[in-house]
Amino acid sequence: MYFPVTQEQEMIRVMVEQFTQREVAPGAMRRDARAEFPESIVGKMGELGLLGMMVPSEYGGSDVGAVAYVLAVMEIARGCASTAVTMSVTNLACEPLARFGNDEQKKRLLGPLASGRVLGAFALTEPGAGSNLAEINCGARRKGSCYHLNGTKMFITNGGYAGIFIVLARTGEGGGKGLSVFAVEKGSSGLIIGPAVEKMGLRASNTVEIIFEDCEVPEENRIGREGEGLAIITQALDSGRIGIAAQATGMIKACLDEAVSYAKERRQFNKPLAGHQAIQWMIAEMATGLDASKLLALSAASLKQQGKPFTREASMAKYFASEALNRAAYNALQIHGGYGYTKEFPIERLYRDARVTTIYEGTSEIQKMVIAREALKEL
Repeated sequence: MYFPVTQEQEMIRVMVEQFTQREVAPGAMRRDARAEFPESIVGKMGELGLLGMMVPSEYGGSDVGAVAYVLAVMEIARGCASTAVTMSVTNLACEPLARFGNDEQKKRLLGPLASGRVLGAFALTEPGAGSNLAEINCGARRKGSCYHLNGTKMFITNGGYAGIFIVLARTGEGGGKGLSVFAVEKGSSGLIIGPAVEKMGLRASNTVEIIFEDCEVPEENRIGREGEGLAIITQALDSGRIGIAAQATGMIKACLDEAVSYAKERRQFNKPLAGHQAIQWMIAEMATGLDASKLLALSAASLKQQGKPFTREASMAKYFASEALNRAAYNALQIHGGYGYTKEFPIERLYRDARVTTIYEGTSEIQKMVIAREALKEL
């Protein structure tokens, strides 16, 4: 695969690859088994500038751009998907503040996020609202110089450890035009963090329910104007989809690595599995999916970095990479046979971790809707 990267971008990739091999990958199976959040690793990632990679340095970010960010997420995900999504969500939480926050908000709220001093969380999904954000009911009623938030948010990644929550809430009438965005700080009165959700995969990634009971949020923590929330969040989600595409791509590489290693060592019918055409075809499909996913993710990131529209490309990258990952995980486990179904081999964890990538940050079905809408505009 060829995609032109700068010397700086390649240096960042190599640095993150080495960090992953040294710090992230060795304990991935243990953290998965214990559902143990990688708190110390995340702290080190903050020190390396990996939690605010697209934020200007004046606000605490490393400001290395979207392409370097994608390369970094791929390397982290190759070692541990849970750690990669923790990184991706904090970078995502920076987006609304970096693009729509005022200077005071950037200094007070974005700086701690981008520098890794606090983790970020994105609070969109509700018990009755997921893919259709216009159905959000979590309300924000203004009282003097504060808003009082009431409602419930589900499946909040990093929620138990986050210092800042980017929350989409209803300030007006029903529909998309009545939504606004708020930065809710940890410790706010009326903010209740639920227990960690037990999940099939990404078990070392923290996921919680959060409840707002007359949660007081100062007016200066509203991002943008009232009613602009859906537009702000939609633009942020485009960036988030690039991050998930990068995560899925890194996991495809991990699946391919495990499959190739096992196929070379395991013998059946007097020769290595790798000598059988059926196995070779599976590996060929994985290798092709890897390169195609990488190109799509990097292409979308490049457009974002140049300030060009990238909605279509972000959805294509997320859709293709997440579906390719699930096929790769299936094939890699199939190559392992019965051993792949045990917790002795990493492919069992990869198989479970892969499943959610076609669901969060917009399901595959939503991505196809976005891609079709954008394609129809061109006719």
